[in-house]
Amino acid sequence: MANRGTAGTSLPRPPTGSVVVVAIGTEIREFLTSRRGRIPPDQAGLRAGGGRRRVTGLRREEVALLAGISVEYYTQLERGKVRGVSEDVLDAIARSLQLDDVERSHLLHLVRAAKQLPTKPTKADTEVRPGVQRVLDSITDAVAFVRNSRQDMLTANRLGYALYADLFANPQRPANLARFVFLDPLARDFYVDWDGIADAAAFNLRAAAGRDPYDRALTELVGELSVRSEDFRERWASHDVRQYRTGTQRFRHRLVGELEFAYEALDVTASIDEIIIVYTAAPGSPTADALKVLTGSSDSAADSELR
Repeated sequence: MANRGTAGTSLPRPPTGSVVVVAIGTEIREFLTSRRGRIPPDQAGLRAGGGRRRVTGLRREEVALLAGISVEYYTQLERGKVRGVSEDVLDAIARSLQLDDVERSHLLHLVRAAKQLPTKPTKADTEVRPGVQRVLDSITDAVAFVRNSRQDMLTANRLGYALYADLFANPQRPANLARFVFLDPLARDFYVDWDGIADAAAFNLRAAAGRDPYDRALTELVGELSVRSEDFRERWASHDVRQYRTGTQRFRHRLVGELEFAYEALDVTASIDEIIIVYTAAPGSPTADALKVLTGSSDSAADSELR
């Protein structure tokens, strides 16, 4: 079993630009291979056939059969040679591999990235517009914050700063949720379901890398996490992708105890890469009562961050 501890001496952060998040051809190959490897023939409506199988999942020729394309063509696609491939063919492959909507989008993003030359690296914006901050500040009975696809937490309302006080206690800016999850020992107590939030953090970053494989800040973050966290490396290697859009999240706050929120993620359409996350508590619930206590501590937490 892997050692999940992170309290020991960390390896040094890799130099800027020393790690490449996505070599597109390799990423396409490993993603498709991992997806077909999880589907046994009977799940795809196929007979296992005679002879000894060297793979537990689908063979290349079986994916090609299900997608209605030649084995040679699918083999070239799995090797990352996707120039000229149509969206109809990709849809057929997605159906054959039983991809969900997030996985299908991830495959399309990878193929589109492979068809074009690298673009100028995405700028790591860390400022939000005053109007967005006013929206957050107007939310007084729920936790609200803005993050980007790299999981940088760019700003929050007062309850957001109070809930994530341990995250913001680290002076490194921008504060980053994935870095907190995998590298800060306090996160394992803070998140009641640490494994679930760790999955979400890694799989969200994998999806972000597919959308923008030339984002230098993301490259550096994934490189740092890969060097310093075995838990992250294991999850990154799975090639699973996920979007963090709606659901429930449980925390164990050192001041008010356990909290359970419903969350919604809302895109800021006037910005390129900003998402508002709002955590709400059911009326009359223990979490709603705890938020009233947390509200009393929120002024000092927010003022400390904003100074």
